[in-house]
Amino acid sequence: MNRVGQGTGVAMLLLALAGCGKQQAGAPDAAPAAPDAAAAPAPADEAPATAGLHDVIENDPRYVVGISYPPAVNKYPGLAQELGAYADQARAELLKAVDELGNDQPRAPYELSLAFDLLVETPQVVAVAAEGSSYTGGAHGQPLVARFVWLPRQERMLTAQALVDSPAGWKAISDYTGDKLLEQAMVRAQGEDMTPEEQQAQVRNLSKMIDEGTAPDAANFAQFQPVMDAAGHVAALRFVFPPYQVGPYSDGTRTVDVPAAVLLPHVAADYRELFAQP
Repeated sequence: MNRVGQGTGVAMLLLALAGCGKQQAGAPDAAPAAPDAAAAPAPADEAPATAGLHDVIENDPRYVVGISYPPAVNKYPGLAQELGAYADQARAELLKAVDELGNDQPRAPYELSLAFDLLVETPQVVAVAAEGSSYTGGAHGQPLVARFVWLPRQERMLTAQALVDSPAGWKAISDYTGDKLLEQAMVRAQGEDMTPEEQQAQVRNLSKMIDEGTAPDAANFAQFQPVMDAAGHVAALRFVFPPYQVGPYSDGTRTVDVPAAVLLPHVAADYRELFAQP
């Protein structure tokens, strides 16, 4: 994303958050009650303090921060904690870069724009996407791409390492996603104004990046989201590859849907009931 597009995205996010009247980061909660207030009824127009995540807006001459959360995630404290930790880390890294400026002013304000969106909410599975960027100088910001899959009944996060616990499983997923990503690359090359030789060279280069980015290791498949069927079962997993993992920055985020039929032989026993059965 170029600087103009990124700045516009941050501005739109900040305006949206401001319009919703969300709490600004660092804003104090309601004043504490007097020591004898416990015995007295609260005024009718005074709402109790709301726990959980709140949208964040910060404006400073040297940086801007905009973070938004879907209100529903506060029903799942463990998930909310994970989202908050991710956002806190991104904000801390931005402020560290600001501190390193010393007394200097950046040529353009440093920016953190981060939006969490609720993708799936069922009694068994809740999934949230994090998308945004962090700009600390240069031609464009650093992409922020993450997925969080929460299992409410177990009150824990579903990770790639737990989901598939065998090398054979990751080899099967690696082969499937690698083939699909290469097909996507070939289609994109055919649509560009290049000679056949240039197209072949581009596909060869992308093939190397795809092989590295989809090597059979759980770490390469850490970002995924469930694709649900009408019955509320996982029909496929959409593996998400951030910019640079399987292609250049200009290719953006790439995804591949791996159907349940391919996954099920390799899914750990504890999680097979989540998937649509063949």
